Parts: sequence; C-alpha cells; structure tokens
Amino acid sequence: MRRPDKGGAAGAARLPLRKSLAGRLLTVSALVASCSVAGTAWLAVQTTSVAIRQEQGQTLKSDAKIYNTLLGYAATHPDWRGVDTTVRELAGESGRRIVLTAENRRPFVDSAVSADSRSAGGSSTSAPLASQPSAVVDPRAVDPVLVPDAAGAGANRVDPRAVGPFRLPAKERDALRKASVRRVECLSQMGIAADVVENPGGRPRVQFVSDETEGGTDSVTDRDMAAKCLSSYPVGPTATERKALSALNQLADACLKRQGRTAVKLNLDLSWDRSYGYGRDDAAPVAEDGLSDREAKALAAKKAEDAATAQREAASGGALDYAPGEIRDSAYDRAVADCVDSARREQLTGYVADPALLFIDGPGAAGVPGFDLSRANTARIAGVTALVLALTVGASVLAGARLVRPLHALTGAAQRMREGLDATPVPVPVVSDNEIGRLTAAFNDMAAHRARLEEQRKVMVSDVAHELRTPLSNIRGWLEAAHDGLAVPDPAFVSSLLEEAVQLQHLINDLQDLGAADAGALRLHRKPVRIDELLGQVASAHQGLAEPAGVTLTLLPAPPGTPRPPLLDADPVRLRQTVSNLLSNAVRHTPAGGTVTLRRYVTDAGDELAVEVSDTGCGIPAGDLPYVFDRFWRAEKSRNRSTGGSGLGLAIVLKLAEAHGGTVDVASTEGEGATFTLRLPVGSATGPDGMTTAL
Repeated sequence: MRRPDKGGAAGAARLPLRKSLAGRLLTVSALVASCSVAGTAWLAVQTTSVAIRQEQGQTLKSDAKIYNTLLGYAATHPDWRGVDTTVRELAGESGRRIVLTAENRRPFVDSAVSADSRSAGGSSTSAPLASQPSAVVDPRAVDPVLVPDAAGAGANRVDPRAVGPFRLPAKERDALRKASVRRVECLSQMGIAADVVENPGGRPRVQFVSDETEGGTDSVTDRDMAAKCLSSYPVGPTATERKALSALNQLADACLKRQGRTAVKLNLDLSWDRSYGYGRDDAAPVAEDGLSDREAKALAAKKAEDAATAQREAASGGALDYAPGEIRDSAYDRAVADCVDSARREQLTGYVADPALLFIDGPGAAGVPGFDLSRANTARIAGVTALVLALTVGASVLAGARLVRPLHALTGAAQRMREGLDATPVPVPVVSDNEIGRLTAAFNDMAAHRARLEEQRKVMVSDVAHELRTPLSNIRGWLEAAHDGLAVPDPAFVSSLLEEAVQLQHLINDLQDLGAADAGALRLHRKPVRIDELLGQVASAHQGLAEPAGVTLTLLPAPPGTPRPPLLDADPVRLRQTVSNLLSNAVRHTPAGGTVTLRRYVTDAGDELAVEVSDTGCGIPAGDLPYVFDRFWRAEKSRNRSTGGSGLGLAIVLKLAEAHGGTVDVASTEGEGATFTLRLPVGSATGPDGMTTAL
C-alpha cells in the first residue's frame, strides 16, 4: 500500500469559497441577476413610456375614426335605423366594443350583442357601460377634440355633411355640372387651370389649381378674363336651393327680430353682404348667389376697382353711384352669425339623426395612466429587485450544493484510488442523468476498468512467470542431467530442448508484438495478397495440430459461380499470424470429434472481405464475451497448455486487425461453440514503399 504524500493531503483539503466552483457560481449568478434586474427595470420604464404614448395616440386616432364615421352616418340619415352594420364593421376593425345609446342611456346598438339575439328580443349580457360616454354623436354640434377642423369654425359646429334641404336632386345637379364644366373649359382656353368639385349637397363648383389664381391676381386682364368666363355660364341657385335658403333666411330673420336687429339677406354660401347697400333697410341686395368663394373673390376685385374709380370721380366733383350707409359695430355680425347657426340647427331637424351617446369599450378604450417613477414606484422596484436577488442567491446556493456534492465524491474516490486505499473501488452514486451524472458513470467505468487491468496485470505477472519458469525448468533439468551424465544428448534430447526454447520464443514474440502495437510502432509490409492461397496455407499448417487432437479442420470453398475475391493490400506475414491465432484458439477449445471450419466471403456492401473461423467447442459464456480480446484473459483459468494458453493470442488478433484497418468480433452460445469473424477493408492504401506503421 502506498503512503499518502503531501500532495495528496493538500488535495484533500477543502477549497476556500472564493476559489470553489460553488462560490464562483454564486458570484456569477448574483452578478447576472443584478444586471438583469437593473436592465429590465430601465428597459421597462423606457418601453412602457413609449408604449403608453403610442397606445394613447392610436386610441385617440381610432376613437376619431369611429366618431367621424358615425357622425357622417347621422349627418346623412334622418334616424339611426340601419347603423348596426356600420357599428359592427367598426368594432371588427378596431377590436373594441361600440355602443350607441339614446340620451337616456338606453342602448339601441351594441356590437357585443348579436343581431339575432336582439331581433329575437333576448336580453343583453354585455358588461355595463362606463359612467361617462366617450363622445356625443350630433352632426349639429361636432366635438372639436375628435374633429380638430371644427375648432376653427367658432360657433358654427355643424357637420358639413349635414346639408338637409339643400341636397340637390339629380336633375339640378346635372344641370349645374354642365355649366361648371363649360366654365372650366373657358378658363382652360384662357390658360387658367381649374377643376370641377362637388360639395356634400351635390352642388358642383369651380376650383382653381393655382394658389395665385385662387387668391386673385394683380393683372386686370386676368381678372377680366376669369370674370368673363364665370359670368358667361351662370350657376345661380336652383329651385331646391332657393326654397331651402328662403326657409333658412326666415328662421334667421326671426331670430334677429327677437333681438331687435335688422334682418339680412343670406347668400347661398350662408354669408351676408357687407359692401353694396350694407346696413340700409331699403337697399336691394346684390345677387351673387351660386358663386363660389373663388368666383366671389374675382368679382369682389372688380367691384373694388369700380369703387375706387367712383371715389376718384367724387373727389373731382363727380357723384358716387351709391351712397354707403353707416358702419355698424362687430356685435351685429356676431348676432347674425349666431342666428344663422341657430337657424341651421333648427332647419336640420328631421333631416339628421338625433344626438346619441357613444361608448367605446375594450382594449385601449380607457385612458392609460402614465408611468410615474415616483418614490413609491422606486421603492417597489427596489423591493422586487431585492426579492429577485434573494431568490437568485438561494437558488444558486442550492444548485451549487447539488453540483459540488458529486464532485467532492469524485475527488475523494480519485484520491483513494491514487493512494491505493481501495483494493476494490466502490462506485460513486450517480444521482442524476446530467453532465455530472455522466461524468460519475464514466469515472466508475474507468475505476472498474482500472481495477480489472490491475487484476489482469497481477495475473499476467503470475502467468508470465509460470510460462517462463516451466520451459526454463525443463531446459535446466535436461542440461543438469546431461552434465551429470544421466542423460545422453541424442536427437530426442536436443528436440525436447528445442521445443522448450521455441515455446519461450513464442511468448517473448507475443509480448513484443503487443508492446509495439501499444507504442504505435507495429510496422506492416503491405503487398497484394490472395486470401484463398493464404487460407489454404494456414489450414494445411494446422492440420498437424488438429489431427492429433481428433478435431476435423475444414476449409470451405466458395460456392460455385462466386466471383474471385479481390486482392487484399495487407502484410501476408501478419495476416497469416492473425488467422493462425484464431485457428489455434479454435482447435485448442474444441474437444475430440469436434469440427473447426474456416471460410471467407465478401460482405453485402462489397467493401470488406470477411474471414470466419467457427468451432463446435464448449463456447464462451455471455458474461465473458466483452473480455475475450483483453490481454492475459482466459476462459480456462488453469495453466494447462492444451487449453489454457497464455491469454495473448486474441489480444494480438485484435491489434493486427486494427493495424490493417479492419475489425474482429465474436459470437458464441455456451455449449454450442463460437464464431470469430475477421473483417478487412478491400483496397486499403499503402505508402510508396509498401510499408505502413499501425498507430
């Protein structure tokens, strides 16, 4: 037994925590957890803020689209009948619940309630409505938050799509379009680009393409040309528009009369004239009905020029064509605007749907509160961080303990093996099927293999000593007898001494071959070999061994019609030694009356040539098959030369087969015999000199 040295004692000491695997695992885990929590918290703050802003913007955009679509429906329909399809389409696009109710909060459209259930009179099981509606859908009072364009209209918040009685029939619309098209053609001939557009009521109008033309031009000629085209094809109010405008004017005048103000004459664009005869009760209004803003601007420029001319004539002693009335204050204009707006709302009654409360529910419907990194939120994040760190440290300690425990067991077993304390090593328990478990299993296999090799080494020393002692004792005994005159050195005497010397030479040669194979120095002299000739030579040489033992040795010929096997690129001496060892082993373990068969064949794949040696001997137990090719291993543990052998023959067969790039295996059934199969590759490469070294 070896005595433990200082290195072994130092290896047995437990490592400090800072150097141990568990300590490093704990440090790395805590560092990773800290960085992960800090990075996650920072990323959460940033992404949450961005997501909230994006979600709020998308929600407002979605709400505006829903509101504007329903507002357009209300502006073009006298009631809400038939809005179900529109509501469900909007709900499907936005993925949210949309509810329309009367002002008393009684729902008449709910996208969460199926149409079949509502038509059958079933009760709604939808969630209750919010305390405040998302908006009020009223085309006569547009919400400026959801429709920003309405904010610039001041008190006039009527939806432009709500035209009521001003909607033109098809006949009047066609007549106006023809006149507008002629206007555009006239302007085009004069080099002025313009298009025909249509307002929500169906009235066509001329729209100039150039912004310069749109705002008027300094050229008197251009103004005259544009005015000429516009006046050549008049587009005055139609009968439908005059009737609607008259009714609206009456409603506005009634409103002004109640305030004690003078009535006004409204134009078709709902404006009132501030120039000719403005403020005079008896003044006749200038008929500019049917002109668009652009047309009116062109005519206004012409009138301004005429007014300037009249002023110059008055200064030179002439007279004005008209007398301007007194200028009134701005309150009058505001009163007129309010009355016109009130009159429009009153006139639209019956033409547009009644106001409805709009409820938008579902994902993103409610306002999402912003993320406030306040002191409370900071404390909450710190608490969660501490909890995560504590859990990480605890998990790391448990994982480290489970990871290090089997490593300590492996370390202890390795040290005991090194110090020779375990004659028969005790396997280290495999606690799990992971990397550590597989390492433990591999260590146990290595320890068992090492113990088996150690046992074989001891047996080898004993066997080699016995194998050497027997022939040496015989040789010494015969030589001492001859020296003492007790034996005559006749041919039989010399033959006996030669047989013992040959036995010693065989054992030494086997040991030398194994040593060369282990060192990678086993040299092969390759040349083309005909396997049939080599097998015939080996079989003939072993007939002298088989016949005295009563064993029939048979070389099976190839079946008729079988192609001639290819040449082997092999060392003929080593190949003959390999087959000889297999035949000797088979004859030695086959009782009298048994049979040993030798045959060759080409494998199905055609890339290997197999040499098969089978016998009808006692066979090999299944538990001994893995050890057949181990050196100094013998199924027959006795040292009887007729059956025991030295235990090196099959180990040499394995090494020579591997040196040729082939394999050897065995199949056996105890009591029925064994079959050894040597497989060699066909056409293996050789060096330029025909010599290779088996590594």
